[in-house]
Amino acid sequence: MKTYKPTTPSRRHMSTVTYRGVLSVSRPAKALTKGGKRHVGRNNQGRITTRHKGGGHKRLFREIDFRYDKFDIPAKIETIEYDPNRSGFIALVCYADGERRYVLVPKSLGVGDNFTVSEKAPVVAGNRLPLKKIPTGTFVYNVEIKPRGGSKIARSAGSHAEVVANDAGYTHLKMSSSEIRKVPETAWACVGTVSNEEHKLRAIGKAGRSRWLGIRPTVRGSAMNPVDHPHGGGEGRSGRGRRRAVSMWGKPTGKGQKTRRAKKYSNKLILARRKVGKKRK
Repeated sequence: MKTYKPTTPSRRHMSTVTYRGVLSVSRPAKALTKGGKRHVGRNNQGRITTRHKGGGHKRLFREIDFRYDKFDIPAKIETIEYDPNRSGFIALVCYADGERRYVLVPKSLGVGDNFTVSEKAPVVAGNRLPLKKIPTGTFVYNVEIKPRGGSKIARSAGSHAEVVANDAGYTHLKMSSSEIRKVPETAWACVGTVSNEEHKLRAIGKAGRSRWLGIRPTVRGSAMNPVDHPHGGGEGRSGRGRRRAVSMWGKPTGKGQKTRRAKKYSNKLILARRKVGKKRK
């Protein structure tokens, strides 16, 4: 991690990821980038659907390959790059047939390394193969929920899922959240852990830097009026006035309360719920 001299009060505690020695280029491949409008928590009517989003620095979008549909063709990593739209590093890879694509890079691979997407690929970092071919105890990332549906699980910096078991056509995966979930054994996954594991250690340092990232301020419910939030009102600083913490719409939130829908489609695939609260580990 990179720390800074305390030239200002906010700079004193600020820290960032050290990119020197990790990234190989500063500009992305133009053919694999595009512009676009960030929707910052608004729907097609312009109404806020996710609060605390908006503003931020303009971003150039990189077209990341999450489908990995080039099978049995070796690929070589040409560059390791920063992507402002995700926490992990990305790599520009060149396949043996000459096509170039961006992919998420695992922490153990660098410029010049190779990987393969194949059912017969060895179980080494970077290679992608079906879950049924991956032995138990192996860390995987870029995991599909449905075969050939594209990677959905374990894509953020430093994250991975652990293969726990294979049974009755399903592979059991242990997530970073401690949840154990079943995924079809014919779904594909990459071997390894996503790069930039120091991302979680960074200290934003000041409010302005959050605004650069597109994060708007979060106001406590207890600081609002009763008309605006169930926790609002009271003389001076008051407690929330109810036993359980709730959201602005009266739904349970925080403090280890369960918020998952009772009839969610994937309930039958969850073998062990994630542990929450202080006793998570």
